[in-house]
Amino acid sequence: MILSRLARSGGRSGPLLLAIGLVAALALPWMIYPPVALDIACWALFAAAVDLLLGFTGLLSFGHAAFWGGSAYCTGLIALHSGLPFPVAIVGGAAFAALLAVPIGYLSVRLTGIYFAMVTLAFAQMVYFIANQWRDVTGGENGLQGIPRELFGVDLSEPFYFYYAGLPFVLAGLFAAWRIVRSPFGRVLVSIRDNPARTRALGYPVDRYKLLAFVLSAGLSGLAGGLFAIGHGFASLEGVYWTTSGQAVMMVILGGIGTLWGGTIGAALVVQLQDYLATAGFQETGIVTGLIFIVIVLLFRRGIWGTARHLLDVRGRAASSGDTAPEPKEAVDTPA
Repeated sequence: MILSRLARSGGRSGPLLLAIGLVAALALPWMIYPPVALDIACWALFAAAVDLLLGFTGLLSFGHAAFWGGSAYCTGLIALHSGLPFPVAIVGGAAFAALLAVPIGYLSVRLTGIYFAMVTLAFAQMVYFIANQWRDVTGGENGLQGIPRELFGVDLSEPFYFYYAGLPFVLAGLFAAWRIVRSPFGRVLVSIRDNPARTRALGYPVDRYKLLAFVLSAGLSGLAGGLFAIGHGFASLEGVYWTTSGQAVMMVILGGIGTLWGGTIGAALVVQLQDYLATAGFQETGIVTGLIFIVIVLLFRRGIWGTARHLLDVRGRAASSGDTAPEPKEAVDTPA
């Protein structure tokens, strides 16, 4: 029934999808373990941030772990040493990630393809090395522990309650990403992705647009990383390691590159699967995750949500053409 309505509504399905997504987000901690629900929310925002750069600008970054993990450390330090409410710490961490992205992006966006990916990976590894060596600030291999989760004296250490306290940040970040890709700025990014030479010929400063997209993507990644750190009460080296970037890219591919919302599906699938395997005592979760990734990529070239949206579009066009097709006229016998 829902699929049928989406197919008939065509491009008008946005409000219905938004309502479904909002209801699912509100109900998530009631359906699964609350800490896992928080992980899904954070990774969904992170995947949307990566897709903003990969799917709409055409830049594959393996350095976004620097912004996720760097913001986690910054957020944790603010919360530990300033006594400010955790929303201020999260916003501060996101701002730090955006500022960190300015020099990295300035030196990277002039490159394309594998060269851009490798340079961003190199910068992320530099951030990882700094976090590992600067033990007096970051805690080194032990990380930052005991990050407070209080808001105006209210203890939110219970994951169920903190999920709802942090959900507005996730929704605000997803809404910001949605507004970016639907704005004139977002349409220029798509033009850069499809044909940068023609976009430059039309007079658009391509490198500046790519740099701004890089900084915005980093800020949203930092928002997700800071929320993750506050929600779990710690920040660790794992957050700034390159595999964090790779996992976000995998989520985007699973859901569908350039769909924005597909990353939320990929995040839910990967996080829930990893939690299920860990609970079952299976150690090598990467093997199962990798096999599922291969199968989905082979069967659904557009990703899960990308394929579903394509089928809905095809069905919607077929339904629209069927509704508007002229009625066949009855044959009239003519006298001989």
